[in-house]
Amino acid sequence: TLAIPRKYQHRVLFWGILGVILLRGLMIGAGAAAVQNFGWVMFIFGGLLALTGVKMLFSSGHDSEMKDSKLLAFLRRHLPLTDKVEGNHFFLRQQTPDGTRSKLMVTPLFVALIMIELIDLLFAIDSVPAIFAITTDPFVIYTSNIFAILGLRALYFALAAILPRFIYLKYGLSLVLVFIGGKIFYSHFYGKLDTAISLGVTMILIGGAILISLWKTRRSAREDAEQPAE
Repeated sequence: TLAIPRKYQHRVLFWGILGVILLRGLMIGAGAAAVQNFGWVMFIFGGLLALTGVKMLFSSGHDSEMKDSKLLAFLRRHLPLTDKVEGNHFFLRQQTPDGTRSKLMVTPLFVALIMIELIDLLFAIDSVPAIFAITTDPFVIYTSNIFAILGLRALYFALAAILPRFIYLKYGLSLVLVFIGGKIFYSHFYGKLDTAISLGVTMILIGGAILISLWKTRRSAREDAEQPAE
């Protein structure tokens, strides 16, 4: 791991979110142009969502950790990386071993920033088509993405503490992806599905996954609460 100190995580998140906002804008613009000019693209989006949901349903958390570690190893091999975090700097200059010249190096903070952008790009492949299944208005799609991203930054540390209890949330989200992907095909052949039904199914799947997770992990949560603070 990169072992980024907590006091520097806000800086990485701030610049990471700025980059994410730009990348999402490019992806949404390209997706909107494709949908407007080629209607069949929606079938690709639907198939992609359903496939991703099925893969998520049967994948283990270890698989995603392996992908992250491989990505991190790739960046370590191809970037001149310092051995440790150097303050809040993304870049710095260090003397070469022979002392004849200085070399521009990247710090673990910059690697964490790149990881944020690349991982968000992978998530956007799922989330952007999912929104196109609801609306094709680029303005609505982009602003909803931005508000979600900004909200995630504000909730990052709270979510990081509570997410380990949501052990079944992954299954709820995977079923939501399959549902949204199927809804694209249903809407084409049978007409638009009622918004109340879509919202109800989504709330039941995600809310049910959260409630079951909290019920299953109630004992561990109680034990953590009873442990004396160090």
